[in-house]
Amino acid sequence: MDNEFEQIARTDHLPTRIATQFAKRIYDGVLKAGDKLPTEHAMSKTFGVSRTVVREAIAQLRNEGLVETRQGVGAFVVERKARQIRLEDGKKMDRHAFNDLYQVRVPLEMEAAALAAVNHTEAQMAALDAAMMGLSGIRDWGKSGVTADLDFHRIIAEATGNDYFVQFVTAISERISHVITIARAEGQLDDVIAWTIEEHGAICEAIRARNPAAARAAMQRHLVNSAERVGLQFEFVE
Repeated sequence: MDNEFEQIARTDHLPTRIATQFAKRIYDGVLKAGDKLPTEHAMSKTFGVSRTVVREAIAQLRNEGLVETRQGVGAFVVERKARQIRLEDGKKMDRHAFNDLYQVRVPLEMEAAALAAVNHTEAQMAALDAAMMGLSGIRDWGKSGVTADLDFHRIIAEATGNDYFVQFVTAISERISHVITIARAEGQLDDVIAWTIEEHGAICEAIRARNPAAARAAMQRHLVNSAERVGLQFEFVE
């Protein structure tokens, strides 16, 4: 284990931050298919965290399809072609299924944003502003960041005035949560946070202006960028 890993701040979500550093090395090619990750003991010593934290970080990498664990041997980087997006309940979500999710999610959430721009109440706008402030002020971009992100999209669904949009967003929230987690593990976390805040801010301002065309476009941009951040070249059909 070298000394080029970044220090882990105590205010950070430790397993996610550790997993992010390893994920970056895997995607940059520093760690290659078949390479063995350091032992739990070595990682615990390097990062100055407990072995429980290390196990959670490895579990996150495994759930994201970046490593496989062999009992009594350790964790190993998997071949790129074998990588799959996994849900935390153990079900596999391959690239085809992931693309299918976005084909449904993009047009529906675009329309939700447009309807929210037309139909939102003052109370719903205040709730959306509060969600936006929550996103901007979060220090722990682990579980708290995911929750705030999901709340933002749920409020938009509620602001449509159509309960079917709320039901849809609620139904896919687990998968959206997984997508958000992957994006933050695969990219530079500071960049992902900045992009997330900027994109959500554009959606929020378009809804505030009661501009459905701008809200629809801002949501499309956000979701297409979101797909690209997890390695999916999603093409929106005009």
